[in-house]
Amino acid sequence: MGALVDYDKSELIDGVVYAMSPASIRHIRIQGHIHRLIGNFLVGKRCMVFSEAEVRFDEANTFIPDICIVCDPDKIKSSFIKGAPDFVAEILSPSTKKRDLTVKMRVYEKSGVREYWLVDPKAESIDVYLLKDGKYELDETYHNITDEELSEMDEEERARQRLSLKLSLYDELEIQVRDVFEL
Repeated sequence: MGALVDYDKSELIDGVVYAMSPASIRHIRIQGHIHRLIGNFLVGKRCMVFSEAEVRFDEANTFIPDICIVCDPDKIKSSFIKGAPDFVAEILSPSTKKRDLTVKMRVYEKSGVREYWLVDPKAESIDVYLLKDGKYELDETYHNITDEELSEMDEEERARQRLSLKLSLYDELEIQVRDVFEL
């Protein structure tokens, strides 16, 4: 069977409709890992994690983030989320990278998304932005570092490496960077 002919997924960004291409398998795997790691932690908690949920910010902006967390149950409708999630992760791809880093980031910021992750499969890195006084600030960049790379570092270099990250919503949720990018 060939590729799906009628792949129909799009986002409305600043009033312009952008068709979305099917995600790569690597993208889908990373998305699944993040969803599983967060979702397992959130069982029994108020917040809920979603993959590929339609999020309606306003009349000009309806996005489909790769991952989002919503803590206000009133925002969760039967087929979409109305208003800003508390957390969003976008997995960068060549076709969406520019929009994820610019216009979508601006809408997330303006709408009050408290934490925004930009996950780069190629660089195996995660940029974590936190909303402070209505503006995003880069809190930290995390890199997937192999055991071989760690073994080549001296003790001081190893100690400086950030091998895990925490969600600002739940300080007790610690995610190993390697678990996000595992094959």
